[in-house]
Amino acid sequence: MKDSFAREGKRVCEGVVDTQQLGEELGAALEAGDLVILDGPLGAGKTTFTQGIARGMQVKGRVTSPTFVIARQHASTVGGPTLVHVDAYRLGDDPLGELDALDLDTELEDAVVVAEWGGGLMEQLGARHILVQLDRETLAETEGRIVSWRVVEGM
Repeated sequence: MKDSFAREGKRVCEGVVDTQQLGEELGAALEAGDLVILDGPLGAGKTTFTQGIARGMQVKGRVTSPTFVIARQHASTVGGPTLVHVDAYRLGDDPLGELDALDLDTELEDAVVVAEWGGGLMEQLGARHILVQLDRETLAETEGRIVSWRVVEGM
């Protein structure tokens, strides 16, 4: 991840637009080999955040939940890395083997992997990852959410 995005932080996002904007800021800073793990309950905004990441990375295709296909690939429009958007909930105990079995068109080290429901499983894909936690429960009476992130080294 480029230094243009803080290694750790927290922001209140008032709705979808703010959530996508923060994702776009992160997406613009991501580099090949980066792993982003999204954590939060159903409806917290994980796919919405990923839509922003995709905009920031300038990739092709509409970003939707990967729940029924396990993983979606989005190629760059500007020569950058491919975005691999994964539903880690549907992967087994061996996410690297499962992703490899999907016969993706790109090598994971040449892509940015964004994994929804990835906590406790996807960390084994790399020595470093960016953990993004989306909390809608604290602001339950609004459309807002609290998004916090940090770079985690050496898990």
